[in-house]
Amino acid sequence: MARVFITGSSDGLGLMAARLLIGQGHEVLLHGRNERRSRDAFAAAAGAGGVVSGDLSTIAGTRTVADEVKKLGRFDAVIHNAGIGYREGRVEMEPGVPSVFAVNVLAPYILTALIERPKRLVYLSSGMHRGVRPRMDDLLWTKRSWSGSSAYAESKLCDVLLAFAVARRWKDVKANALEPGWVATKMGGPSAPDDLHQGCATQAWLATSEDEFARSSGGYFYHQRPRAPNPIAADVRTQEELLAECGRISGISLD
Repeated sequence: MARVFITGSSDGLGLMAARLLIGQGHEVLLHGRNERRSRDAFAAAAGAGGVVSGDLSTIAGTRTVADEVKKLGRFDAVIHNAGIGYREGRVEMEPGVPSVFAVNVLAPYILTALIERPKRLVYLSSGMHRGVRPRMDDLLWTKRSWSGSSAYAESKLCDVLLAFAVARRWKDVKANALEPGWVATKMGGPSAPDDLHQGCATQAWLATSEDEFARSSGGYFYHQRPRAPNPIAADVRTQEELLAECGRISGISLD
């Protein structure tokens, strides 16, 4: 049995992955951005081991989540599932930091840096990440006109960069990224054509499976199979630039 923490698990793919893992006999810690959503998550995922609350759109809120998780001891896997979609306007809960970047990139970075290292780290990306190049000089979109879809795609490329950087730096941790596909969730919409079950099953598989691919590190997956990411994701200099920028914004270093 594995102990797994899943961010953004009050609905959508996160909740589905939690239910799947609980059904397989694993201990799952849920997360909701506020007390109401946390209560809803705990009610919706019968058998969950617990739930933590915290707003991942702020640095203080993300620190709170990290502190609560650390109190519970080491987890075998952490799934960075929480995310804001491409329809989001430029909203700032953390001054100067668009929420798309705060939730999709900065929160996984902070949690990775602060939570006791698990055996496995899973980062959710999107196929949209292939269509962009990262602007490391403007990750907070202060020099460009806002584009929700481009900001989202860039954030999801950053998630792959983060996963690959962690895999390269931390040899004792298996860190991977995945794209769940265009699936029928609140974010994806009702007409999304991809397999919804595979969207959550790949999270659970990377977190707990003894399959050869799932036990690898520095990979990118789609429906439990390797898939080529944006080639930029493998660039070490770009990975290090992302870590440095996240460290500058958050005031937290990833050792």
